[in-house]
This record gives sequence, structure tokens and C-alpha cells, in this order.
Amino acid sequence: MTTPIYTPLADAADALRQHGYALLPPEDVAALAGVPLAALNHLVPSWNALELDNYLKDGGRYRRRRHACFVQDGRHLTQTAHRAHWQPLEYNALHGGMHRLFEPVQPATITQPAWPALIASIGQLCSQARGSSSPWFVEAHQFRIDTADGIGRPTPEGAHRDGVDFVAVLLIAREGIKGGETRVFEADGPNGKRFTMTAPWTMLLLDDATVIHESTPIQPLAADGSAGHRDTLVLTWRAGAFQGQETSPAETNPI
Repeated sequence: MTTPIYTPLADAADALRQHGYALLPPEDVAALAGVPLAALNHLVPSWNALELDNYLKDGGRYRRRRHACFVQDGRHLTQTAHRAHWQPLEYNALHGGMHRLFEPVQPATITQPAWPALIASIGQLCSQARGSSSPWFVEAHQFRIDTADGIGRPTPEGAHRDGVDFVAVLLIAREGIKGGETRVFEADGPNGKRFTMTAPWTMLLLDDATVIHESTPIQPLAADGSAGHRDTLVLTWRAGAFQGQETSPAETNPI
């Protein structure tokens, strides 16, 4: 298991510009959000109520998720009407071109104070790195990958870009598993990093134009094969519009 080398919070925007990624420890994620770690942890039980992802083309039943969309303007975060998640084949050769309508993130999760604080603060860091304060179109994905069938694939599409401007991957939990190594590579070069996120609320923030990323499959840690799981929160920021949508959403709800 490769130990992560963290980015100082003060250097995160520069790291995004220069290297395409920043890796923050839990304490700095909480400091960035302006909330205590305990407030972030109030979100964790909602990962026990995710719904099965019925769109996996490999036939697997190892992924559960919920999805929600927002528009961010400065620190102001507005939830949009629930919509399908869509990516072009160019960015997701396995599941691209599909309108995937996942179950929504539960209202009780979104109304927790830590939820908008976390998303808005990361979005502002993205704006700092980009040097632009344009509104962001944000998608939030709660994931649970389990090993009930012996193996779980956090990124079944392989090493990829998401077709957005920035991607944040936050580890929520690792329970009874091995594997799940994170890999980040230059999109147009030979260099790469690999490490395993183990501490809850560790965050990998990526410039999606300059790097590609993946997480390796997970397997049960117990000798008897007892199932484990890996929980993450994946957030994306895209300027202009959501993927597959050319205009701003008409229905929004402030949170």
C-alpha cells in the first residue's frame, strides 16, 4: 500500500495549475470547508442508503450510488431539478452515450450544513486555480463499491477523464477490503503517481484536462471472503453547462 504525499492547503491551487492535481488530508479538507470533521462525519450514515446502479454494462452488482446536480456562483450553491447523468463516449467508452437516471441524493443529506459548505469551498478553490469566477455546473455522486461478489471495480471504465473542468474524489470509508489504489497520470506525458487513500475525508482534486485517473479493483480482506466496501464522494465542476445540456437549467432550489 503506497502512502500518499499530501499537498499543503496553501499550495493546492498552484499544485492544480502546475501538476494537475492536489491531495489534501482530512484536516485540511475540513479547514477548507470551514467546518469541523465531526460535521463532515454527520454525512457518512447516508452512504448506507444508496441504491443499486442498474446501468453497469459488465453485468456487475457491486456499485450503489446516488446523484444530484447544482449550480455554483461564488459561494452560493443552488440545487437543480433532478436530471440524468450523461457522458460522451469520448470520455467514458463503457458507459458513455447513456442517459443514466440514478436515484437522487436524499434531501436530509443535502440540508446538512457540511454538504453545501464542502462543495462550495472546493468550487472556490477550482475558481482560484482557473483564475475565473464563472458559474460552475456541479454534479455530486455518492458511491459504494462492495465485494459481495468477490471483486468490486471503482472505475470499470479504466483510466479516464470525465469531460469536466475539475474532479474531486473524497474517500468516505474503507471497510474490510484490499486494493483500491488511486492512480493519476499525465494526459499527454509519461509521469504518474499512485497511492492508496485510507483516511476518511482525504480528497484528491484533479484538473480533468491535464490528467487521467483510475482506482484499482477491490477484494475482500477477510480470509473467509466476507464482503467489504469502499465509499467515496465524487464531485465535478464544469463551466458553461452540464454535459449534454447547452443551456442553464430552468428549475433550481437554493440550499
